Amino acid sequence: MNTIRYTILLLLAATMCLTSCEEMFGDFLDKQPSNELTDKEVFALWTNAEKFHYDTYNFLRHGAGRVNRSWMDAATDLAHTSYTTGGVRTSFNIGNYYAATGAPELIDSWEHYYRGIRKCNMLLNNIDTVPRAADLSVENHERDKMNFKSESRFLRAYFYWELFLRYGPVPIIQDVLDPDGELIAGYVDRPSASEFLSFVTRELTECESGLMDKPDPATQDNLVGRACKPMAAALRSRVVLYMASPRYGLATWQAAADTAANFIAKYGSMYGLQPDYASAILTVVHQGNNEVIFWRNDTRVGWSAIVDDSPVGEGGNGGLCPSQNLVDMYDMANGLSPFTTYDATGAPVYTGALPPAVNTASGYSEATPYDGRDPRFYATVLYHNSAWNGASIDVTRGGRDNPTGNVNATPTGYYAKKYIPENILAYNHSGTAYRNWIFIRYAEILLNYAEALNEARGPVDEVFNTLQLLRNRAGMTTLLVDRSDLHAQSAMRNFIRKERGVELAFEEHRAWDVRRWNVAEEALARPLYGMEVSVDASGTPTYARKVVQQRVFSRKMYLYPIPETEVWKTNIENNEGWN
Repeated sequence: MNTIRYTILLLLAATMCLTSCEEMFGDFLDKQPSNELTDKEVFALWTNAEKFHYDTYNFLRHGAGRVNRSWMDAATDLAHTSYTTGGVRTSFNIGNYYAATGAPELIDSWEHYYRGIRKCNMLLNNIDTVPRAADLSVENHERDKMNFKSESRFLRAYFYWELFLRYGPVPIIQDVLDPDGELIAGYVDRPSASEFLSFVTRELTECESGLMDKPDPATQDNLVGRACKPMAAALRSRVVLYMASPRYGLATWQAAADTAANFIAKYGSMYGLQPDYASAILTVVHQGNNEVIFWRNDTRVGWSAIVDDSPVGEGGNGGLCPSQNLVDMYDMANGLSPFTTYDATGAPVYTGALPPAVNTASGYSEATPYDGRDPRFYATVLYHNSAWNGASIDVTRGGRDNPTGNVNATPTGYYAKKYIPENILAYNHSGTAYRNWIFIRYAEILLNYAEALNEARGPVDEVFNTLQLLRNRAGMTTLLVDRSDLHAQSAMRNFIRKERGVELAFEEHRAWDVRRWNVAEEALARPLYGMEVSVDASGTPTYARKVVQQRVFSRKMYLYPIPETEVWKTNIENNEGWN
């Protein structure tokens, strides 16, 4: 299996594209030994084994522009990529899952995660034989060894989970395979989904006790970002929620609710919601963000890291452009929904006649569509006339952010604000900022709990109260329990799905959520909408909805095809519809 055949240690190319955290979070991600060492040399010295282990964290992927300069959420109904060469635009969005432009996600994920798994297996199979370092006490040696084992099991479970999302149950390999052989040739039998997910949840349960406690950034700066006990419990909450979801049905909704509730009871005092929504993303753990549970540590970045996704009027390339579909999901600041009916994807019902039916009681108007909206909208989306770096976004034709002839200008009428640190633009784009990628934050745990509890027991008070925490943080303090339209289980289900789309936008949840809910064909095959803005002689804007792209999604696309080279070499069973 050539795709996971690689040198014993880190490939040079991998280290070049993944930055370390030495500047702020300690240097554990920057401790990889020379790639000229053999496996025997690596595990002959504790310091080499330590560096080998820390390098495994480099297999945690940063999501910003990861798919050939485009984002996974641009492969969903939440966004579009402005430039025509964007990876998801020329693969996912037109139904071409073999397109080279989508390879970093569709094909390379297989190789990437199996490489990470192999490193975990090597550590687990060899760490007990590594001699203790002379400057390490027996007690600390045993402690570190237990941490390394538990971290490797956690990371391996996470890598397998990421493979499962994309390819379904894949061969579970716990041996260290010969990199000079065909590797997976003897492991082509695919387990059932139940067997596979039982393995993942068991690994997360068993490794939790051996992981370190949550590090204190004030006193344990060098440990921040390494796997700790709450990370395993949080990932288990996600996995069990998925297992209970309609696509799988392998766990009860009550079990999913209990798993989330157990996290809240056990670790909730260590975490909480940031005071405002924007800081939940752009404030790093070291600076006091206790909402983030599991993330990828990286050092500061500058203009080059955000240029692809910044407005063209700012000198950027447009990049990730929120859709009207996403904008329509945001409620009004008064706590009411702008449209009358929402479907099982969490989006308002589109009947072909735009816009969706307006809830006049909400105060929403198509003439002023951005007035009085959910504050999370303003923290996520740059829209016409919104302020950005001391100027106003202008997406009218020929305007600053939609100049005539600029092929990268937003096709949706919007630009991304979330995950784009504005302070980088200071001093003629010479500023820097942290832009660490978040895998799990406390807000997701609350959403997991509310969803599972509603499915298990209906919209009981605890469901309302849990969701209210997120709404209050956003500044929408009107009580959800007072909304008469949310007291049926199905209505609450659609509302929670809408809340997940809004709260977790651009964090790589939407593609998997609509799949686990069995509504991907509805969500991802509907047209992607945008907004055309024009102004009259007095400068008053007029808004007209438009279709940006007719998207393609069929049943077989719930899973990716296993890379063709693997199928050809090993005859492994491919996913349904991809033979």
